[in-house]
Amino acid sequence: MTARPIPETVASLMPRAKAELSELVAFQSVADPAQFPKSECEAAAGWVADALTAEGFQDVALLDTPDGTQSVYGCLPGPAGAPTVLLYAHYDVQPPLDEPAWLSPPFELTEREGRWYGRGTADCKGGLIMHLLALRALKANGGVPVGVKVIVEGSEEQGTGGLERYAEEHPELLAADTIVIGDAGNFRVGLPTVTATLRGMTMLRVTLNTLEGNLHSGQFGGAAPDALAAMIQLLASLRSEDGTTTVDGLAGDTSWGGLQYPEEEFRKDAKVLDGVELIGAGTVADRIWARPAVTVIGIDCPPVVGATPSVQASARAQISLRVPPGQDAVEATKLLTAHLESHAPWGARVTVEQVGQGQPFRADVTSPAYTSMAAAMRVAYPGEEMQTAGMGGSIPLCNTLAQLYPDSEILLIGLSEPEAQIHAVNESVSPEELERLSVAEALFLQNYAESRQG
Repeated sequence: MTARPIPETVASLMPRAKAELSELVAFQSVADPAQFPKSECEAAAGWVADALTAEGFQDVALLDTPDGTQSVYGCLPGPAGAPTVLLYAHYDVQPPLDEPAWLSPPFELTEREGRWYGRGTADCKGGLIMHLLALRALKANGGVPVGVKVIVEGSEEQGTGGLERYAEEHPELLAADTIVIGDAGNFRVGLPTVTATLRGMTMLRVTLNTLEGNLHSGQFGGAAPDALAAMIQLLASLRSEDGTTTVDGLAGDTSWGGLQYPEEEFRKDAKVLDGVELIGAGTVADRIWARPAVTVIGIDCPPVVGATPSVQASARAQISLRVPPGQDAVEATKLLTAHLESHAPWGARVTVEQVGQGQPFRADVTSPAYTSMAAAMRVAYPGEEMQTAGMGGSIPLCNTLAQLYPDSEILLIGLSEPEAQIHAVNESVSPEELERLSVAEALFLQNYAESRQG
């Protein structure tokens, strides 16, 4: 009996994929025990381990990483002389944020208007399902032609570096000829895209103290230094009037030379309100892929409800700085720290704590693996050619892998296109994209094996 073509095989597997993704989404696997029980992450890790074991993977293991989380590893040996490909995804997710704003429960897969909604559907539990679909399709069509290693991280969203440290301590574990990171996404639904660059990041918490304790604003306001007002002024120093990031000593004028992001499309994707301007200068692609970007992601201060007429003695903020390729995250951290320490007004006492850090990444898009992926995407997306784009987010593991395995080729694909709204409320995945990218990955593995035989 002749095997069905890869696209037909993947299509037949989609009902199973939906059922499995539903099971995965149900785990509230936020890798922060202050927000969700650690048992949720452990249960998700166990699910992944069971799935790999069921697919015939060997040496399946729950790796206890230095940050207290678990990554899941498995190995599927290939034919003699075949190359080895490492497939990456992560099972941990962002917290649901404003849960009442979700139109359906965040940890319950819900189909609506042709998309599957739920936290992690695109970022990145769907990435694991994509890998499984590709491997199953190959098994049904003569077998997997390469050796495969799978690593599924448990703390990518927290940026705590557990898997990076583990890989450095066990450098032989993840060694591969090519690495496919399933945590990126197409530029737009239906447009096959590989990600060529990632911004790195640094995360800092800054605390300002001005008084021994809060004071009555009527008795002392006007002369007593207000820590919250000082914090507002300090944070304002991180941007120019047009919103451009301005950290002393940090270059911010690099240009992006690849695929461009039309402003009207960006406004739609970002859901910018009518009449509200975009911030920064240069093209949109310059701003989100090639230049540093600072974001204040949290402030500790009194809530409006229950606020008292007091001069605040202290204030704290958490600041994220995205670092573009060509800049060093360690140096950017030093510059941001120095800026915060030197710009605090009124002699306020400044304490800066580093929370997380990851280096930017740039892929070699001229490598043979990219040629194999381009041919695969041409079949999976008829009439479309593979595009290369940047991504403003960070995947710190990429740099660790690039340093450990300098001869390995690294490709970034995935399900996080703009409509997916990853990290936001109502995250979703396009099942059509899941199907097409699974086809592309399966065909890529075939193409790559053939290219290495030549």
